[in-house]
Amino acid sequence: MSWLAAASTTAPTESAQQAIGYPTLFVLVLVGALVPVVPTGALVSTAAVVAFHQTAPFALAMVFVTASVAAFLGDITLYWLGRRGLRSKNGSRWLGAIRSRAPEERLEQAQGKLAEHEVAVLVLSRLVPAGRLPVMLACLLAEWPLRRFARGNLPACLAWAVTYQLIGILGGSLFPEPWEGVVAAVALTLLLSVVPGLWRRIRTAR
Repeated sequence: MSWLAAASTTAPTESAQQAIGYPTLFVLVLVGALVPVVPTGALVSTAAVVAFHQTAPFALAMVFVTASVAAFLGDITLYWLGRRGLRSKNGSRWLGAIRSRAPEERLEQAQGKLAEHEVAVLVLSRLVPAGRLPVMLACLLAEWPLRRFARGNLPACLAWAVTYQLIGILGGSLFPEPWEGVVAAVALTLLLSVVPGLWRRIRTAR
């Protein structure tokens, strides 16, 4: 009967975590897609660690669905705002924010790759740190309709959610305690976000 007592005490805790966690994850990823200062990859990895240690059978699936849908809606909203800014005579602060985070060199590279590979570039831009906005701006300048961007962005968001969820699962499987897995997942996510920038600086210095 001890396992029944344990289940009765842990089930409400997991239910409460899910009731609060999924909406919170959705909002934070959505905001992070609109205002790219929130470390959304680390959030997804952290949520995956917590879900990995839960007994609910669909916890990991819910993390994947929540993160991918929020990322997709955030990207679509930002792209729509960017298109409005292009059509406006005075532009918009959203278009200005996209331009400010898309250096000219990165934008030229994104435009060249977009012309050759299209959807594949959108997928990679979601996985490469600081690669999403230059490609989004390239799509805006190429005057992609919202529907065309959405079709290419959907697999990009799915691949992004899977990648960072796998990082969380890896961290959760390596350590018995959830907090240890969270620390490992966040550290690995931050490492992945820093390495490309350091590599570009080394190449530029050479």
